[in-house]
Amino acid sequence: MTEWPYPDKHLSARAAADLIAPGQSVFFSGSGGGHLVPEAVIIALAERFQDTGAPRDLCLGSVVSLGDWDSTGFGRLALPGLARRVISAGFNNCPPIAAQAVANEIEAYTLPQGVLSQLMREAAAGRPGLVTEIGLGTFVDPRLSGGKQSTRTTQDLVEVVQVGGRECLFYAAPKIDVAVIRGSTADEAGNITLEDEAIFGEVFAMACAARRNGGRVICQVKRMAQTGTLHPKAVKVPGVLVDNIVVVPDQMQTYQTGYNPGYAGALKVPTRDINALPHDVRKIIARRAAMELFPDAVVNIGFGVSIGITSIAAEEGFLDRICLTVEQGLFGGAPALGKDFGTGVNYAAMIDQPSQFDFYDGGGLDMAFLSFAQVDRHGNVNVSRYGKHITGPGGFINISQGTRKVTFSGTLTTGGLDIHPEAGGMKIASEGRVHKFVQDVEQITFSGDAARARGQDITYITDRAVFRLGADGLMLTEIAPGVDLDRDVRQQIGFEVAVADQIKTMDARVFNEGAMGWREAFLARGRDASEGADR
Repeated sequence: MTEWPYPDKHLSARAAADLIAPGQSVFFSGSGGGHLVPEAVIIALAERFQDTGAPRDLCLGSVVSLGDWDSTGFGRLALPGLARRVISAGFNNCPPIAAQAVANEIEAYTLPQGVLSQLMREAAAGRPGLVTEIGLGTFVDPRLSGGKQSTRTTQDLVEVVQVGGRECLFYAAPKIDVAVIRGSTADEAGNITLEDEAIFGEVFAMACAARRNGGRVICQVKRMAQTGTLHPKAVKVPGVLVDNIVVVPDQMQTYQTGYNPGYAGALKVPTRDINALPHDVRKIIARRAAMELFPDAVVNIGFGVSIGITSIAAEEGFLDRICLTVEQGLFGGAPALGKDFGTGVNYAAMIDQPSQFDFYDGGGLDMAFLSFAQVDRHGNVNVSRYGKHITGPGGFINISQGTRKVTFSGTLTTGGLDIHPEAGGMKIASEGRVHKFVQDVEQITFSGDAARARGQDITYITDRAVFRLGADGLMLTEIAPGVDLDRDVRQQIGFEVAVADQIKTMDARVFNEGAMGWREAFLARGRDASEGADR
C-alpha cells in the first residue's frame, strides 16, 4: 500500500483554539458583518478561555472591525484577561471591545484599514513596516495620538519620518504568531479556495506573515475536496502555508446571509431588484449627494447614509454609467446595503484588499462619498471617536485622503431630530439636541487643512444645507426649501459659518416622491463639474 503523502491537518475548532498560547499575537481574517470571518474558531477560543482561563494576554488583530454590531466576532473575545492589546481599523462592529477600550481595560489601537491591509504584505515580506503619507494630520499621526484609543496604550506603532524630502508616517509591521483565516474549500493538502466568499481580503498575505515569523496558520472552511481536484487558479492560499483546517459545514457567507450567489459573483442580479429607499431624510441626503456624480466616474461609497447613493443611481437609471467600488476589493456593480456592507452584487472584478488600497492611495478614485459624525470650523471631520463611542477610521482615512473630490454626508443635528420632506422642501418637526457641526471635532479623522494643501474639492451635504470647503473654512452654498437660514442652520452650528453671496436653493426634485428623472441631466454632466446643483 502506498503511504498517504499528506499529513492530516484536520482539527476541531476547539482543538485549533487550544493551539493558541498565552501572550501570542493572533490575527484574524475577515471584514465587518461576517465576510470571511472564521467565526467558529473565535467561538472556540472564547469558550476555551471561559472554561480554563487560558490563553491570557493575547494581542488580537484584524484589518477590519469584526462583528455584527452586537456580540459576534471580536465581541465574543471581550473577556477580561483574554486580550492585552487589540489592533484593528475599527471597533464599531464589536462594541464590547470598544467598551473595554473606554474603560481602559486593554491597549487599543485603531489604524487606517488600508494601512493595516498593506502591512500584512510588509509583514509577509519581512520588511520593517509601511512608509506612507496616509494619516498625516489625523489622529493616527503620532503628534496627535498615534491611533491610541485608551490611556494605558503607550507604545508608539507610528512614527513621523522624512523620505526624499517628504514628510511621511512609518507604521511598524506586526509580528504575527497565529493567522486564523477562512476559505470555502480545502483539499487534503491544505490548498484553499474562496469561491463562495463575498471578499478575498488579505488571506494569502496574512498566512505568509505568520509563516515567515515561524507561526501557525489555521484555516476555517466549509468543505473538503480531494487533492488535485481544485483548479490551481482558484487556489488563493497554497497548502504549504496552511497548518490546520477546521471544517464548518454550515459556515455562513456573512453573519446574516447563508449564501447569496450574487455576493460570490456566481449570479447577476436584475437592477430592478435593488430596492428604492423609503422617502425620508436619508433618501433626501443621498439624492443631493448623487447630484455630484458624473458619467463614468470611479467612486467609493462609504458606510452610513452615503450607501443610499447605490439605490438612487439604480432608481434613476444610471447605475451602469458609474463604477462603484468597495474598499474590500470590488469594482463595479452595486455595493450591499445594511449589515452586509463590504460586499456587493454584479461587480466586474474582485481583487485582494491590499491592492484595492494601492489603487485608492494612488489617486485612482474620481470621487468618494463618506459620512460624518462631526464637522468643525476648519473643515475637519470626525468619524472615529465621539463621546464614549469608539468606532475607528475603517477605510475612511485612506479614501478621504487619496481622492480628489470628496463629499461628506449626514444630518446637521442629532438626538431627537425629526425632519422629513414635505411639500417640495424639508419640514423640521423636532430639532436635534446635539450639534454635529462643532467648534472643534473630538478626533480628527479627516484634516481640512491638509485637504486644502492637497487641493481637494470637499463638499458637506446635510439634511437642510450644503457647504463647501474654502480657503478660510466652511461656506454655506445651498439651503433646502422650507428651512430658515438663521433658526434652522446658523443657530444649529457651533461656530460662525460664512454664507455665499449667491446662496442657492436646493433642487426641488430632491424632495419629490418617486424618481427624480435625473438621468438626462446626469448624462449631460462633465467630469470637471464642481457643483452638482448646476445642470
